[in-house]
Amino acid sequence: MRVTIVLVIAGTLVTVPTVQAQDIQQGRQLALDVCAACHAVLAGQAQSPRAEAPSFEVIAATPGMTAAALNAWLTAQDHPTMPNIVLSQANVQDVSAYILSLGE
Repeated sequence: MRVTIVLVIAGTLVTVPTVQAQDIQQGRQLALDVCAACHAVLAGQAQSPRAEAPSFEVIAATPGMTAAALNAWLTAQDHPTMPNIVLSQANVQDVSAYILSLGE
């Protein structure tokens, strides 16, 4: 029984990086397509097109920043400083994964 549980957990952990890498790439593309008009979305890009919009690297480096925090922000109905962009849950997860990858 314990061996089966360990094997299931090990198998899950082995597949996570592959899925996560794909999500990060999809999130990067979505960021370029949707977010780059206002935010600096690429690694090493210091200045956003809109000065008041933080770069994705700054967002990733924010203390306590998590996927849950990004999910809450990106799915909120009212963004006082952002246009109302409607993203699917999969898109939110992909963009969040990409943003967080910039802080690694």
